[in-house]
Amino acid sequence: MKLLSVTVPCYNSEEYMENCIESLLVGGERVEIIVVNDGSRDGTGKIGDYYAKQYPSIVKVIHQENGGHGEAVNTGLRNAKGIYFKVVDSDDWVKEEAYLKILNQLQEFAEEGQGVDMLLSNFVYEKEGAKKKRAMAYSYAVPTDQVIKWEQIKRFRKGQYILMHSVIYRTKLLRDCGLELPKHTFYVDNLFVFKPLPYVKSIYYVNVNFYRYYIGRSDQSVNEGVMISRVDQQIEVNKMMIDYYIELKGLPKKLKNYMISYLDIMMAVSSIMLIRAGTKEALEKKKELWKYLKKVDKFLFYRLRFGLFGHAMNLPGRGGRKISVAEYKIAQRFFGFN
Repeated sequence: MKLLSVTVPCYNSEEYMENCIESLLVGGERVEIIVVNDGSRDGTGKIGDYYAKQYPSIVKVIHQENGGHGEAVNTGLRNAKGIYFKVVDSDDWVKEEAYLKILNQLQEFAEEGQGVDMLLSNFVYEKEGAKKKRAMAYSYAVPTDQVIKWEQIKRFRKGQYILMHSVIYRTKLLRDCGLELPKHTFYVDNLFVFKPLPYVKSIYYVNVNFYRYYIGRSDQSVNEGVMISRVDQQIEVNKMMIDYYIELKGLPKKLKNYMISYLDIMMAVSSIMLIRAGTKEALEKKKELWKYLKKVDKFLFYRLRFGLFGHAMNLPGRGGRKISVAEYKIAQRFFGFN
């Protein structure tokens, strides 16, 4: 059995996927790299086949009709044989020293018969043209190098949350929670992180800058213009997360607070993209999203609506929207995203 399964979703990725795969090959035989060619129309499939031929015991390539990023992740999970599961997007890569440290830690868990449900590490925004790289680290909130439960986690800083880039889940846990991401939908990486959280009983944080998250392509899903054009999909994922959360019962207090904080960020992202769109239709969609939240859970609505992000995103009038955008731009510069 492999220690770690890494799924690499690929769609028309021929220009950059080799850098991603090469960085993952450093893991050697402890790792399986599942390259999912999601209906690409360029040389992605041939590159995947090449690596599968050169490294038959490490690289597996799966060709499928286009189903979107979520379906590529689903395919990787269905075929994963590793104890742990990680997603690395084809335009991103991992840092060798941090990678080996994480693998050694997972190896130690396996040898001791002690599994953890979720391993966290840092990621770095590799923003094109940025002189200083921003790292998302969790040392403020999560104790380092020890197995912990939710009760031992401190409060995350505002705007700080766990992304797909920073998490490795136990493969069985993902299957046990019934994780199935929707097809042909962007921004499902939030569901990938969010849905398994109530099943997580043990957490381990390695304070290393492992994942390198590239930002700079004009067609990237996190490009602001692209996000605005796909804002309906962002809203749909937002609603899925709300619906999932309100059905949960008996959550540990720290986990409950974290999941609410995650929803707070999601509502803020959806709201600011609709404000940035600047159309009457978009502003109406923003109102409808907040009405939806109020309809399904009034307590959650009031907690988010009058929290820091919710208040900032719902300031009245054109002047209020200008303030909302200004605050968003400050956060954008500080955290280095988009």
